[in-house]
Amino acid sequence: MSERTPLLHYRLSTSVNESVEQQSPQTGETVDRTPATVRRKSTPDQPKKLTTFFGVVIPTLLSMFSVVVFLRIGFVVGQSGLYQAIAMFLVAYFIISMTVLSVCAISTNGALDAGGAYYMISRALGPEFGGSIGIMFFLANVCGSALYVLGLVEAVLDTFGLPEDGQSASKYAVFPTGHWWAFLYGTVILLVCLLVCLVGAHIYAKATFVIFLVVMLVLCTIFISFFAVGPQVVALPRPDKTPPNATYPASANFTGFKLDTLRGNLGAGYTDDYTTGVMMSFATVFAVMFNGCTGIMAGSNMSGDLKNPSYSIPRGTITAVIFTFIIYNLLSLLVACTCDRVLLQRDYSFLRDINVWHPFVTIGVYSSTLSAAMSNLIGASRILYALARDDLFGKVLSPAKKTSRGGNPWVSVLISWFLVQMVLFSGKLNTIASIVTIFFLLVYAAVDLACLALEWASAPNFRPTFRYFTWHTCVLGIIGCAVMMFLINAIYASASIAFMLLLLVLIHYLSPTSSWGYISQALIFHQVRKYLLMLDVRKDHVKFWRPQVLLMVSNPRASVGLITFINDIKKSGLYVLGHVQLGDLNVLPSDPLQSQYDSWLSLVDHLNIKAFVNLTLANSVRHGVQHLLFISGLGGMRPNTLVLGFYDDCPPVDQLLDRSSPAGNSPSEGNGKPGGVSFGGKVLGPQEYVCVIADAVKMSKNVALARYFGQFDRTLALKGKVYVDVWPVNLLRPDSSTYVDTCSLFLLQLACILSMTRAWQRARLRLFLCVEAGRSLKGAELKLGHLLKELRMKADVYTVPWDTQVALHWQRQGIMTKEKELEREGREEGEDEEIEEEGDFANSFPSNAARLSDEYLEAVNRLILDQPHPPPTVRFLYLPRPPADTSRYQDYLHQLELLSRDLGPTMLIHGVTPVITTDL
Repeated sequence: MSERTPLLHYRLSTSVNESVEQQSPQTGETVDRTPATVRRKSTPDQPKKLTTFFGVVIPTLLSMFSVVVFLRIGFVVGQSGLYQAIAMFLVAYFIISMTVLSVCAISTNGALDAGGAYYMISRALGPEFGGSIGIMFFLANVCGSALYVLGLVEAVLDTFGLPEDGQSASKYAVFPTGHWWAFLYGTVILLVCLLVCLVGAHIYAKATFVIFLVVMLVLCTIFISFFAVGPQVVALPRPDKTPPNATYPASANFTGFKLDTLRGNLGAGYTDDYTTGVMMSFATVFAVMFNGCTGIMAGSNMSGDLKNPSYSIPRGTITAVIFTFIIYNLLSLLVACTCDRVLLQRDYSFLRDINVWHPFVTIGVYSSTLSAAMSNLIGASRILYALARDDLFGKVLSPAKKTSRGGNPWVSVLISWFLVQMVLFSGKLNTIASIVTIFFLLVYAAVDLACLALEWASAPNFRPTFRYFTWHTCVLGIIGCAVMMFLINAIYASASIAFMLLLLVLIHYLSPTSSWGYISQALIFHQVRKYLLMLDVRKDHVKFWRPQVLLMVSNPRASVGLITFINDIKKSGLYVLGHVQLGDLNVLPSDPLQSQYDSWLSLVDHLNIKAFVNLTLANSVRHGVQHLLFISGLGGMRPNTLVLGFYDDCPPVDQLLDRSSPAGNSPSEGNGKPGGVSFGGKVLGPQEYVCVIADAVKMSKNVALARYFGQFDRTLALKGKVYVDVWPVNLLRPDSSTYVDTCSLFLLQLACILSMTRAWQRARLRLFLCVEAGRSLKGAELKLGHLLKELRMKADVYTVPWDTQVALHWQRQGIMTKEKELEREGREEGEDEEIEEEGDFANSFPSNAARLSDEYLEAVNRLILDQPHPPPTVRFLYLPRPPADTSRYQDYLHQLELLSRDLGPTMLIHGVTPVITTDL
């Protein structure tokens, strides 16, 4: 090799062979491809498993040494001085040691499969993160292999290449030079690597030991040379880029061990790089040096070939890291004690010039570079094979699944070789050298993140036998890798992160659901539990009230319109779909509800709503609803509003019939009947239905009855002008027209919430105030407008005279005059004061309601229908509480039916809790 050894090796030498990482022999394995996972069974041809030394220590040492030990040590000490060089190694090894601890923790928590770091990340963080990192890891290995091939070609041509400029050639120069000649030599070297990889990774595993012996031999000669070789003058190579009128020394001294030499090399002396002319600094030298400290995953990625991975990976990896750290620092000290600063700065191949036999270092450079190129090619093929086998990219990578009889993924090897050849063809690798290093750093940061996520999730099954780590070491590893990425090149680091995020999004939408488990679910569970405990119901305040709805669903296929409407009205509150199935667990072989949950969740996904599902088994619908009201939710997140479908004879309509629904086999179809709260199917009678309403009121739950939502289509309903009509007066109490009780204000709040949602923002609220003759229509309208202004609600107010309808009511009372009726009602209300705890006069159902005539109710119904305004999308009506006398329940339900007949989508609402405040 000539005097001029360019910095190409330093800049291009990204972490050597993350390859051995993927070199695990795939022999003796048959692949059972299933949609979710691929399980492998060993055969009698399984090769002998590797020990800690051969399977972990050797690959990791070769990965971390590479050409750094031969070519970078002088560069680092010559530019930064001994003090800063040792500081750089301390910082660099601190960063990688944090990642080593994470690697050891994950590798001892279960068996690893092919794919190495990709396998660890994907199984911990999920397919999106693992797939994106896996692609980047694959590309880093492909580009890394090309980098080392080109570096080896240039090293060979420096020694054996014929000069192009007519200069005198050395006696060893035999190879023509030039771009296409270099491409040819690179192709030949890459072809040799391909042949080895096609034979099988086990061949390379044997060759690794030979290469290791060569590197150790060369390293020994270097140490011996510092003591055996006497002082001498070393000729310096001519700089590649010489500024005008600049002078450079032609020689420098190897002084041997001298105190003056050590003193001269203690401090920093940054100057320009003689191969590129670029001025060096602490950051640039540190970035160049750090490239050689990576490669720590080489051993962990061979877990499938180790006799005892849980034992070998921690001990082998840590041993290799400590050994390389000691060697690097010893070499730095020896170099600082024996070599002139000029020699270190102007000749990066000085170790060859002072060696007892000059070709030793050249052989070390050749062998380590060839090992790096070959192992990166093997690594790329194994990562590609693992990606293809996991089906993250569908049919695009399906050919890469093919293996030989021995289990070698030969198609993946050929694809990787082709891509490396394409990178070689470009010939301009300096621009991607930094990106390759950044890709490796992203992988290391992702491993730290995976370990951190597993630790923070506190999953019971995360029990690594290696316990010398905490979440602090994971965070330090992530921060260290991130800092190094931006220190090497901020633009490339940002672009790499953006590329990773783009891949993450693509895989999220394109890849099938995996069965690996998602760490995100464990983390969410951990955080939700913590914050639920912090949600104190004793600190609830009306200012922050929001509807938390339990919607009872009988036939989900016929309730799509109502389900989507309630999803709009929940205002970021709790939303639970409840279902009651009649049955007795004592006479059933198993819980029939367990098999139905997936169908219900599929319906939730299909409708794109944010809701939970809660099913119960009970001997009656009433008891089932009571169960759900008692047990639904956790802590401060419990339903405060019960929504029921109206009890009528409307036949159910399958609203999913013409849709490609993943919930086609809904729970309601599983038992051949609507099941649960099937009011239309008469699973319960009118008496029990009203009992359910009464039970909810007794539990201080707000109640809403939804009618005519069976054919409600949200998309069609929101086209054109949208109106929401609110009738905040108890229409079953013609003697009272108050609109400021708890129930009326609850109606206003729900209507306002609906208009605040994004889909209903164009909706106009219309409030209808029923007023009798003798009262000022204008005054009532102004009073209501003032109330709305205080409540910050925008609505159009309309006063509706209803003297004719009220007259029908009083004519029905017979001999009882209006005054006597009012007096009697006052006495009854005094007797029922304990029942009416909310204390609202209009929020009751007095005895005269039992004598409300059908004519009156039909007249009120026509009054609502005949308003001279565009028809509304939905109506909100006042729902009085059920009567205290249970014998009047059916009359109560009949009156509600007449009142709301043919009104279209209507919500009959009864509120029992204050939900509005004018305070800040």
